[in-house]
Amino acid sequence: MATGIGTGEAVFLGLLQGLTEFLPVSSSAHLRIFGELVGSGDPGAAFTAITQLGTETAVLLYFRRDIKRIVLAWWAALRGAYGTDWRARAGMPVGRPQDRDALMAWFIVLGSLPIVVLGLAFQDAIERPFRNLWLVALTLAGFALVLGWADRRGAKARPIEELTPKHALAFGFWQALALVPGVSRSGGTITGGLLMGYTREAAARYSFLLAIPAVFGSGLYQLAKSVGDFGQAGTPGLGATLVATLVAFVVGYVVIIAFLKIVSTFSYAPFVYYRIGLALLVVLLLLTGVLEPVTAPANA
Repeated sequence: MATGIGTGEAVFLGLLQGLTEFLPVSSSAHLRIFGELVGSGDPGAAFTAITQLGTETAVLLYFRRDIKRIVLAWWAALRGAYGTDWRARAGMPVGRPQDRDALMAWFIVLGSLPIVVLGLAFQDAIERPFRNLWLVALTLAGFALVLGWADRRGAKARPIEELTPKHALAFGFWQALALVPGVSRSGGTITGGLLMGYTREAAARYSFLLAIPAVFGSGLYQLAKSVGDFGQAGTPGLGATLVATLVAFVVGYVVIIAFLKIVSTFSYAPFVYYRIGLALLVVLLLLTGVLEPVTAPANA
């Protein structure tokens, strides 16, 4: 049985979270798989959501200028700087150029709706059945094929400036697929973006911005929900969770820089092969009894 997450394991899981959160390989699947392999059991959906606060803070730091510009433009539109009708408050004043930053804020709100609604509707499934390793292996391999197909088929022509309300909502549904470990938040949104004709860099940048409200909302909710449970049987300790979150923040910031450079130059083929290889490894470990499909949370 798992004995819990110590400092060393927390550092490892935080490193894993930081390395995989922004790559289309599913950080939640990696925490689920390797959390058990290092002997701490399934860290759980709450631990995963809270450590994602670290990587998402790295997004805030890296995109701080973009975020500041978007928030200020959104506030200006809301308070009627361009007019008082709904189009002006949305950043689309009649007779004047559109404010793309104000529009981006609304697109992020619109794109966040699917994961909020589906996350609440399927919360129980997310925390237990969706974490079955047979399902994780299936989604790792299956979505690898979808990502590879989208990368080959996508026109890769649309810049982020051509984002529309319809596409913003569609991005949101693709992001919501990441509620199942093995899909990948960035992998889902990037795949959707490629299929809608956006460039790799445009899809990646929007996936980062779109994840901010979803990840912070989920992480803060899980933190508030679990604050009295840390250290009890079946849960990682608060100290271990905070250590993992800090490590994830530092590593995640470095990965953002590297990933945005990679996607502007190379295809996603290496990630496709990696996902399939990891899925086959999980199946092998399940068949040999090294991993159990469903386990109790850490410390159980």
